[in-house]
Amino acid sequence: MSALVSVKNLTRTFDVSRPWLNRLLEGRPKAFLHAVSDVSFEIEEQSVYALVGESGSGKSTIGKMVVRLLAPSEGVIEIEGTDLFREPDQERVEKIRTDIQMVFQDPYASLNPRWRVRDIINEPVTARGGDGTGLAERLLEQVGLSAGDASKYPHEFSGGQRQRICVARALASEPKLIVCDEPTSALDVSVQAQVLNLMSDLKEEFGLTYLFISHDLTVVEHMADRIGVLYLGRLVEEAPRDSIFNDPKHPYTQMLFAAAPKLDAFGREVEPPKGEIPDPINPPSGCAYHPRCPFAIARCTLERPEMRQVGGSRVACHVAK
Repeated sequence: MSALVSVKNLTRTFDVSRPWLNRLLEGRPKAFLHAVSDVSFEIEEQSVYALVGESGSGKSTIGKMVVRLLAPSEGVIEIEGTDLFREPDQERVEKIRTDIQMVFQDPYASLNPRWRVRDIINEPVTARGGDGTGLAERLLEQVGLSAGDASKYPHEFSGGQRQRICVARALASEPKLIVCDEPTSALDVSVQAQVLNLMSDLKEEFGLTYLFISHDLTVVEHMADRIGVLYLGRLVEEAPRDSIFNDPKHPYTQMLFAAAPKLDAFGREVEPPKGEIPDPINPPSGCAYHPRCPFAIARCTLERPEMRQVGGSRVACHVAK
């Protein structure tokens, strides 16, 4: 299959400096937070690409750039071969943007409490002058709710039902790509399974492509076809799901999997992860993971590793074999 999404050398830096007068009086320079740094990957059509990593690794920032909620500082994001930030033909950009939707993390905050469910679901269509007659009712039934729920308000639903409404809204414009930013983290475990199974079924039914952002490795193992592991805004490993779960190459990926809860690990002593994520305003030189890495060598402190092929994985590590 061809790549629906192509991300090349993506970088996003935020200016987090104190106000000019404070800097002048205190003698401080400007401060920049490096949220995403030189990330490249591709997402094939009708597949699920998962981004995983600790909090603050840049997962959500990448998702927001893909849907154009944020602009990249550097790099390229191409959807169907079109760079959405540099394409001069704005009509083409708008057409492609209708092929992209997002399901946010918090189903309580992502729905307008003053709107009826019918208006919420129809918004992606009516905002572009389309006719949403009967659309909300049909989509509600497809996500396992009742057509009669279209006249209700968001506060009348549980968390899992609200997330189903968010999925229905995402489907309203018949997208090709849905960015899912921690879509089940605010839900109970049993409800998580229902929403994930729903998303899997809809993927098969509508031929959807997902960019799935999560820190829950159990969810990722259930959903993903290919996985990218982020650390401090850098992509450190990328591989097919089975490859990365059976034989993780990067020391950080190995640490993530070792720290994940396991059903057969009750009563066993598990060594906690060492160290903390470095300050993204002042990241370490060389490999960002080297202050916590048990295998670090002198080269790791000086030279940033490039992505290279190791077995079935792409790995940014000097010592991975």
